[in-house]
Amino acid sequence: MNFFLPEATSTWGIIMVGSPAPLIWAYLGIVNLVAFLMMWSDKRRSKREGARRISEKALFLSAILGGSVGAILGMRLFHHKTRHWYFVWGMPLILLLQLGLAVAVWYVYFSL
Repeated sequence: MNFFLPEATSTWGIIMVGSPAPLIWAYLGIVNLVAFLMMWSDKRRSKREGARRISEKALFLSAILGGSVGAILGMRLFHHKTRHWYFVWGMPLILLLQLGLAVAVWYVYFSL
């Protein structure tokens, strides 16, 4: 299903390349994998004495950059950061905001 309408845009670069959807999906796949692996790595590091940990800011940044699904799956699968209310509520909130943004963008650009 192709939702890209090249005749509706004036950006020559997008017309020449085609739909940006594959790039967006690839980006989201990579950033979610990275967020998931960051949760896994930090959980492993938490069990080793003196190991250098991944900061909570970095974990939240990975979610904000589009990896909220991977971060949530990593939290649940590895039981990591599940005692911190700001992770338990913050990660799903980030996901909901991202979904709301996606719906708003879809509505603005693809509704008739």
